[in-house]
This record gives sequence, structure tokens and C-alpha cells, in this order.
Amino acid sequence: MKQLIAALLALSCCCAQAAQFNVLVFSKTAGWHHDSIPAGVAAIEELGRLHDFNVSWTEDADRVFSERELAKYQAVIFLQTTGDILDAKHKEAFERYIRSGGGYVGVHSASDTEYGWPWYTRLVGHMFDHHPAIQSAVLKVENRNFPGMERYAARNLVTEEWYAFKPATSKVSYLLSVDESSYQAGPKGMGAFHPVSWYQHYDGGRAFYTALGHLPATYGDPLFRHHLYGGIYWAATGNGVTPQ
Repeated sequence: MKQLIAALLALSCCCAQAAQFNVLVFSKTAGWHHDSIPAGVAAIEELGRLHDFNVSWTEDADRVFSERELAKYQAVIFLQTTGDILDAKHKEAFERYIRSGGGYVGVHSASDTEYGWPWYTRLVGHMFDHHPAIQSAVLKVENRNFPGMERYAARNLVTEEWYAFKPATSKVSYLLSVDESSYQAGPKGMGAFHPVSWYQHYDGGRAFYTALGHLPATYGDPLFRHHLYGGIYWAATGNGVTPQ
């Protein structure tokens, strides 16, 4: 009887399927703390259940930013991080992680993080400069050749805290932009082209960024969730981009 139980347990273990991939959600802040962080964590956990990937969440850099710990994840999501959040050892471990083929996902204020770390500013692609009041505006698709972009209309009415960015620090491929003529951008807008989301291959790894996600309710929007999953999926696997 014991042998039969052991055999059945072994069979069930063999039949169990591993998740697609593992991601780390990191939401440490040393500046502004967005009240949308819990909604963001919950949304990513729900995406994990929907799309069969594992999600771990922490704000403790000492716990996860080491070579051994980061190796457990195929992508690291900087969810609403702000300010200087990593020390020198953490930074070295994360740089090695990306160079070994790891993935990075930056959400909203991830571009308002670690301005004094040139490697990170190039990883993000554009750093935050300023924003006007939260407003509705027209979000435009720049490129559908990327996971998670297929559900957007060419033009979409979206309410957001529209970040304006400093000049690009690396060569990125743009996915979404906002039409500045559709809202009050103020005297320091970005002009004719105002990017909102992009991706790039960087230093051996992959980096995806979206400026969307300021409001807690945004994480309940199916379009945004699919956009976010597309970035997570690509950052973790490198799959889903059709060669030009």
C-alpha cells in the first residue's frame, strides 16, 4: 500500500507543469510613495494566475538583490519605485543579472528612480522630468509589433498622470505616445512626439517601460493589464516580437 501511495505521489509530481516563468515585483520607494502600489501588486498577481507565471513581491532590496536570488527570476518589475533604492552591491548584482540575459519591466515612476546611476538611466531609456495635473488625453499606438499591443485602438481616450521625459539615454523602440494637443500639457510639454511606452535590448538583457499606471483604478483596466502583461512576457522570455 505504501509503495502504491509513493508511486501515485511520484506520478502526480511528474505530471505537474511548471509555471511559464518567475517574476520579482520590487516596489521600494525613497521618494514619493504611490497609493496605487497595492493595486499594481494585486494586478500582477492576478496576471500570474491568468497566464501561469509565478510572482514574488518585496520592498526589501537586501533580500533579493544578490546574484543567487536574482537568478531565480526571468524578469524584475520595478513597480512605482522612486529615489535611490539600491546600494552599490545591489546595483552590481542587478547589472550582472541583466548582462546574463535577465529582463526588466519599469512601471510609471520607475523612471523617477536612481538618477545618479547612469547604467540604470540607460536601461530605462528616458527619465522622468515633470508632469501636469491628471487629465484625460488621447493615447496613440506607435507600434503593434509587440506583445500586448494588439487590443488597443489606433487612438484611445485614457486618464493618466502624463509624465514628460528627459531626452533619451539609449536607443529604444516606441510603443505608445500621447497626443499633447488633446490635453493641457503646460508650457514644458514634449511637443509633437511624446512617448509613453517603449522597449529595447540592453546590455545583454531586455527592458520594457510603460509610463501608465499612476491611478489605482488603472490596474483594473483590461487594456492596461494586457499591455502590462505583454511587457512582462517579452521581458521574461524574449518571445512575441515579429522580425521586421
